[in-house]
Amino acid sequence: MPGQNVDTLRRQGKLKIAAFKFTSCDGCQLQILNLEDDLLALAGATDIAFFLEARRQAPSPPYDIGFVEGSISTPEEEERIGQIRRECKTLITIGACATSGGIQALRNWADVDEFCRCVYPRPEHIETLATATPIAAHVFVDYELRGCPINPADLLELVSATLAGRRPNISTHSLCVECKRSGYPCVMVAQGKPCLGPVTQVGCGGALCPSMNRACYGCFGPMEQPNMASLGRWFTSRLGQDARDMKRMLRTFNGYIEPFKQASDRYEQEEQRSKEQ
Repeated sequence: MPGQNVDTLRRQGKLKIAAFKFTSCDGCQLQILNLEDDLLALAGATDIAFFLEARRQAPSPPYDIGFVEGSISTPEEEERIGQIRRECKTLITIGACATSGGIQALRNWADVDEFCRCVYPRPEHIETLATATPIAAHVFVDYELRGCPINPADLLELVSATLAGRRPNISTHSLCVECKRSGYPCVMVAQGKPCLGPVTQVGCGGALCPSMNRACYGCFGPMEQPNMASLGRWFTSRLGQDARDMKRMLRTFNGYIEPFKQASDRYEQEEQRSKEQ
């Protein structure tokens, strides 16, 4: 649990925090800066030691808490994450890239060498891995904070809980609960839109897409114990989605996280069988 040595660290002084970036868009690091007024309180309660997105100075490790954004997509990153794990007492991954591989994990179902040949004039100069994988596939992670991007309120709760030495209060129920609480009509039942809300963890803040009359895209990954098979049967039998539609729907921001990956792989097999018939 994050903050397991927090009492000792408090006696020694402020918690020393670092933020690291791997293959990603920087969006989750920007969410830290989007805390605005709360960021001042955070900076007062901790020592934000290493954060290249916000400051030039980079005090040396070790760090009490390390936040990691981005997936492991290159040989250099594969080596560097091991060093960062050794430098951080507590390691927390933030965002879909770090917790599931992100949108770049689409390469995991494709031929990366073919991509390089099509995109780059000198593909022999590109050093990349065949897959883009979450941080937890390479080192032990103390806590994962989902989202594309993360919810800054969840980040603040996580840091506050660490400072207080308690378990963070991060919701893991489905997005549908937020829709019901807010009084939004179900876009799937009322309008026939294929919405991933029933299997997606809440976190975007007030069911963002359904509040705009759009279906959920699954930005926060799967909720606890999602019933993928039941939702899939509803989509295919009542909304006219085929196996290809289901596969593409699940392979987005969190496509390589279980159980989205397992479900999309099954639909890919169904798609292949349909083509062979």
